[in-house]
Formats: sequence, structure tokens, C-alpha cells
Amino acid sequence: MPYDTLPGLGQPLRRLEDPRLLTGGGRYTLNVAAPGALHVVFMRSPHAHARINGADTTAAKASPGVRAVITGADIAAAGLGHNPAVVEIKGVDGKRHIEPTRLPIAPDKARHVGEIVAMVVADTLEQARDGAELVEIDYEPLAAVVAGDDALKPGAPVVHDEAPGNLLCDWRRGEEAATNAAFAKAAHVVRVEQRANRILASYLETRAALARYDSGNDTITLVTPSQGVHVLQRMIAGILKIPRDRLRVVTHDVGGGFGPKLPPYPEQILVSFAALHLKRDVRWMQERGEHHLADTHARDLIATAELAVGADGKFLAIRVDAVANFGAYVSTVNPTIPTGGMAKVLTGLYDIPAAYIAMKCAVSNTAPVDAFRGAGKPETLVMVERLVDLAAHRLGRDPAELRRLNFIASDKFPYRTPLGFTYDSGDYAALLDAVNKKADITGLLARRRASEARGRRRGVGYAAHIHGTGGWGDETSIITVNADGSIEAITGTQSQGQGHATVYAQVIAAALGVAPDRIRVVQGDTLKAPRGGGTGGSSSTIISGATMKRAADVVIEKAREQASDLLEAAPADLEYAEGAFTIVGTDKRIGLFEIAQHKGAIEGRADFADKIESWPTGISICEVEVDPESGRVVIERFSSAVDVGTVVNPLLLDGQLHGGYAAGIGGALLEDAAYDRESGQLLAGSLMDYALPRADDVPAFEQVTVSTPAPFNILGIKGVGELPTNGAPAAVLNAVMDALGTHADERIELPLTPERVWRLANR
Repeated sequence: MPYDTLPGLGQPLRRLEDPRLLTGGGRYTLNVAAPGALHVVFMRSPHAHARINGADTTAAKASPGVRAVITGADIAAAGLGHNPAVVEIKGVDGKRHIEPTRLPIAPDKARHVGEIVAMVVADTLEQARDGAELVEIDYEPLAAVVAGDDALKPGAPVVHDEAPGNLLCDWRRGEEAATNAAFAKAAHVVRVEQRANRILASYLETRAALARYDSGNDTITLVTPSQGVHVLQRMIAGILKIPRDRLRVVTHDVGGGFGPKLPPYPEQILVSFAALHLKRDVRWMQERGEHHLADTHARDLIATAELAVGADGKFLAIRVDAVANFGAYVSTVNPTIPTGGMAKVLTGLYDIPAAYIAMKCAVSNTAPVDAFRGAGKPETLVMVERLVDLAAHRLGRDPAELRRLNFIASDKFPYRTPLGFTYDSGDYAALLDAVNKKADITGLLARRRASEARGRRRGVGYAAHIHGTGGWGDETSIITVNADGSIEAITGTQSQGQGHATVYAQVIAAALGVAPDRIRVVQGDTLKAPRGGGTGGSSSTIISGATMKRAADVVIEKAREQASDLLEAAPADLEYAEGAFTIVGTDKRIGLFEIAQHKGAIEGRADFADKIESWPTGISICEVEVDPESGRVVIERFSSAVDVGTVVNPLLLDGQLHGGYAAGIGGALLEDAAYDRESGQLLAGSLMDYALPRADDVPAFEQVTVSTPAPFNILGIKGVGELPTNGAPAAVLNAVMDALGTHADERIELPLTPERVWRLANR
């Protein structure tokens, strides 16, 4: 059971890492000095689909400073392995998804614009660029296909021979017969079609890799921004076919991750390979255009969703028929993103008795798709919440009250969904009451009239949203109390800006009763942390926070025995509080650090022993003003009520919510990594073509917490990072449609650019 109160938790502690980062003390991969390191430039395919008939590297190899030119043929000859997915799904035939071979350099065919076709290693970056200009690749262009539904049509260009018809998996979940029966008896059926836009991560720090060669033991240390060093070590060592102890992976500060810094990429593999092959340090820094072309994208779903509703307004069933575009290859965790990610949240916060998903997973000539903040859930909840608004209009009911009517009652938890997931806890009606108050819904009518007087249209949109936390609980946390008054905490998760150094210190400080600034969190080194699953799925504080709490308990019990000896008292007679042991009924005491001075450092270890799964929820209200003459959408207010279980630090919670809502707003109004359907060229190759939200695109967010503790981890935490991104697009969409008075069964196509909004307003 979770602790009811924990000293120090719930306090607005400012980030402990900020003074270092704000005064130039950050250490990112590009900051790591490596005098004499060779530099890498990757040649990338200009074609979306092309056969590679050969490569002439003679001139490039003779170019000044060039140390090596490596092609797909070289990689194949060296025996490097396939870059695999680490999760699987099974189709209706019971077989694992098809997974075409993915080598670090394409040996025979380029399958998307930006795929690596050669690698040039030189003394300087300029020499590597000059050498790359001299490599001649003999391409035979082929017809390309970039949309998932087009890829599955008869006669579409075949991306991989291993995937006939470009179908990787025909995946189903739910009870089809029960769902169809519910639809047959429904009084109303509402329907939406969605073509979800592709999203780029657009992190501040692009990817990089520095492989440092140690001639003493023929090993390398790969320094790279990541979301978990152990995942990279295990997978890259396997691809290179070397023992794991020959590859150390280190991650320092990371300037944003959001999912796409979790997978191992060809560049990290190839830089490591070059260092081993040349026995030199080798480094690479990604340009922004390469990020757009080659990092994993997200979303890209084509779907039809239907909701069956009874005459009394009760939801009876929901079903989805969809195509997920996987891109050119099956990336690390993507098989479970559009499939399991959708299934986790398809019934939303609602008590829906039946649900069914039919999902076809397609391969195409586009960059691979994988996890990005929300991981399959924002595009799902866009459909669910739009269906609810359409049902409300069809029945003539208030959208908020129709949601309330169908919410899972608080006395039904734990609640098992028809798709097989168990929601842990919540009070959804209380969330609705809280957000209505925060958003001042009672004053909406007056604000509508004021907008109309200016020739504008004002609308409000609700989104009830949920997230199911995931990730890997492969964690051992180590806490060491040192004689110098410091505490070292080693973890296998990885911060990319979320504030782990603060939140973990706060958990440990609360458990040990010491000041948080005494605690130094160590992460991102396979040599120091025995194991770890990295960070993903909004689970870091659940995994490392809970495990550090358990490790702190081990420290206390070890120290109790030592204090017993030093105080000459029985262990049972010692009371621990505020960092010290006191003999009960006396003022005789000894502090934790004093014990370490007498007895040596005190170490506590714990393995993750809780459940990763938690179910944070929220209800968001977006209020917009639309100019029908220009199609411009201005978000006037954005309010939310969230249930995130135990709040460790409200300042960090606010930051996660603000960033997550901004990301969702970007996906709703601005961002689109679109490909040209004829040529297969990416139309968003730079930030000149890919619009990100700026300060004037987002409002001042207002939120309130109405939390119920999670029952499955020792701290009662529910992961929050992706929850706001799951809800924001649906809230924005519903608000714009409310402003425009659009309530027919409809097609959803995001982002809601001014042109699209203008067409909707003037049709």
C-alpha cells in the first residue's frame, strides 16, 4: 500500500540541477573533449526507394585526411547484425509480426529518403564532407509509397520482399462478436475518420555519438545522448557481435528525448564499428536536417472509429478499423505503439462494455516510426473524444454531462476494460467538477458574445484523457551514505531534462530525513549502474523513485545495527527520524553521517519490486477564438484537472504538464512531417517547413490536482509525462469544431492549419 504521508514529498523544491546548467556547467555529448578524434559524415539516400547497384569510393579514399569509406557491402562483409525490435505483436494467424532485416547501412536498396548509404571517416569534419562529395553511388530509382493505406493496395511498390503486400501484421484485439451485437442494438452510431499527422521530436540537442577507443583492453566507450545506456549497450553489442563488456555506454546531460532517443540508431552502431576497426576515437554530431530525415517519427495512423450509443445516452461499444504506418523498418518498440497503445486508452474514462480493434501494420518508404510523447494514445483519444462530442450533439445533450453520465464510477476501481487492462483508481466526476470551476465555464456565454461582437467565433472543447505507464522495470538502485556528509544515488533510468536529480533527491531525502542538496544522483553509465531499463513510458519516478525508497530503507536498517553498537543499545530501542537514531525515551542520539564516519560508507541496494503500470487521468478544457476570415485559431484559455497519484514536486509537475500540453497543441495546430506522395520526398526537411509552437501559440496553462494514490507502487505515484500530450489535441480539436458549429460525422485531419480552418468555416 502507498504511504499516506512522506516528509518532504509534495513540496515545491526548485530543481537542484539548474544552477549548474544555467551557469554553463552542462555537459552534453558535443562538450566531451576528444583531441585527435576522427570525424564522420554519413551519405544519405536522396531517393525514397532505389536499388543500389554499387558504390565507387576510389576518389573519396584518396581524398586528403580520409581514413575510411564504409559502404553497405563492407558492413555485410563484416557480418554486422540486424537492428531488431525488442517487443513483438502477433497477428490473427498467431505469428509474430514480420520484421525485415535492417542493417546499419543499406547494402542493396535505399528504402527512405535519408537512409544511410555510405560513411566517410576523416581527420576533420571538413575533410569528411569533401570525401563524401566524391563517393559515387549507382542508384536505380524505384517507385515509392509513403502512405500506409496506399502501401496495402494491390500493385503498390514492394518495400521488402519479406513483407508481401507491405503487410507486417494483421493485429486484432477485443471481442468482435460482442461489439457488433452492441452496435446492432444501438439507438445511435457516430463515426469519424482520421488521418493522423506525422510528428517529429524536435529536441534542442540533436543526436550525437563519440566512440572512444581504449587500446589497453581493445574496448570502446560510446558517449551518446540517450534514454537509457543499458538498452543501447545490450543491443549495439549484439549488432556488432562483441561481448557487452567490450562496450561501455555513457550518457551525460541530454537536451530532450521524448521517445526517439531510446532506440539504437545506425549512426551509433557505425561510429562504434569505425572506432573498433580503425582503433581511434571517432565522433559524429547530427545536423538538424538529418534529425528530420532519419530520426524516428511518430503517429501516422489512418483510422475509422465508431461509437454505439443507447437512447439513454449510455455508451454501448466502440470499434476501430485502422492502418498504422511503420515506415521503412520495424523500430525498437513500435510494434506495441499503435496497437497496445491504442488498446490501453480506447475506452477512455468511460464505462464501455465492448470494444474491438482491427489494425493492419504497413511498411512504407518513409522514416521508421516509434514512440514519441503519448505513444499511440493522442491520436486514439482524438477519435474517442470527438465521438463523444458528436454523440452529445446527436442526442442534444451537454458534452460535459454526457461524459459524466458515462464515466467509470469511483466505486468500480480497480476496473477492467473490455480490452483487458485494469485501471487502478480515480474519481473522474471530481476531476470534471474541478476543471469546470478552474475554466470558469459559467462565464463562457458572456465571452462568446464578446467574440461575436468582434466578428470572431468562440468555442470550448473537452477532452477526458488517460495514460497507461510503461517501460522496463529492469532496475537496481544503489544509495551510499558517505562519511563526508554526501549521499550518492545510482539509477538505471535517464533524465532528458525532466528533473530526475531533483525528484530522486526529494524521494531519498524524505525517506532518510536529510537535506536534498546532500544527494548526488548518478545515471547514464553502464560501468557504474549494474542494470537499468532506461526512461520511457512516463515511468521513471515509479521505477527509480520506488526503488530508491526501498534502497533507503535498506540503508536505515543497516545503519540501525551500526548505531546499536555505537550507542550500546538494542536495535529495537532505536527510533529513526530526521537523519538520526535516538534511544527511545532519551536524548542520546547519533546521526547517519556520524555512523558513516565511524563505520565507513553505508550502502543500500534494491531491485525494482513494484508494478510499472499506473493510470494517470485528466480532463482538459480548451477555449479558442477563431477568425473565420483568416482561419487563425487563438487559444484563449487552457484548463485541466489531473489525477497523478502522489505528487513528489508540484513545480516539476507543472513543468511536465505545461510541456506536454504545448506538445499536444503543436500536433493539433502546427506540426506535420508530410511526405510528397509521388516522389516520397519529405516536405518538412527543416524548421522552415516544420512549424513548432512558439510562445504566442500557447496560453497560460491553469491546472489543479485531484489525486487518488496508485495502489501498485510503494509511493502511490502515477506517471505524468505523457498524460497532457494525450489530451491536448482532442481538446483543441473539439474547441475549434465547437466554435465553427461543426457537428456532423466527419473526417479529422490534423494539424488544423489556418487554411483548413478557413475551409471549414466557409464551406
